[in-house]
Amino acid sequence: MDSNEVNKLLGGFLGTCFIVFSIGLVSDGLFASPAPEKPGFAIEAQEPTEGGPAAPAAEAKPIADLLAGANAEAGAAIFKKCQACHSGEKGGPNKVGPDLWDIVDRPVAEHAGFAYSAGMKDFSKGGQEHWTYDNLNHFITSPKKFVKGTAMGFAGLPKDEDRANVIAYLRTLSDNPKPLPQPGAAADASKPADAAKPADGAAKPAEGAAPAKPAAPAQ
Repeated sequence: MDSNEVNKLLGGFLGTCFIVFSIGLVSDGLFASPAPEKPGFAIEAQEPTEGGPAAPAAEAKPIADLLAGANAEAGAAIFKKCQACHSGEKGGPNKVGPDLWDIVDRPVAEHAGFAYSAGMKDFSKGGQEHWTYDNLNHFITSPKKFVKGTAMGFAGLPKDEDRANVIAYLRTLSDNPKPLPQPGAAADASKPADAAKPADGAAKPAEGAAPAKPAAPAQ
């Protein structure tokens, strides 16, 4: 092998190395990814809000307590929103919804001449369920949640005061308004005291035993 052939082989080898090296540089420039400042993956953790965990929802107030401070006149103003679908007159017509005269304690889904939804009929249990103050309160809060399948499109009144005022007004739509329920404190106060009852577990005289003699008076 002469020197010319050796030079050709060396030149070809060096040229190949140069091409491979150039391709490597270009690839690094196109697809290079910067090294992270810190190794590993960053995991974002939600920091707790100030004041600790959220407080539990407030317990619903009994309708008896709400009605104790209700205002029927304010309820009449709110009821104007309902008059597009309901009348409140004695012998009034059924509209989109039934007439609400004498609604308090009326059997559910039993008003003559109105076609009730299947959901309301199921809730009625054949007229066994009545529109008590409690039922009115729950229904007006969210009709579709309280009576599944009701056709009533009203979203409800979330405020306790508004519901109590409306129910107080509905109570007046009657020749003989139903008595208001007693608030819890008043109901407890009306119960007879149990002080005279013997305490549970108190000792009882044995059957047939002679009654104890009274102690002699002090000299």
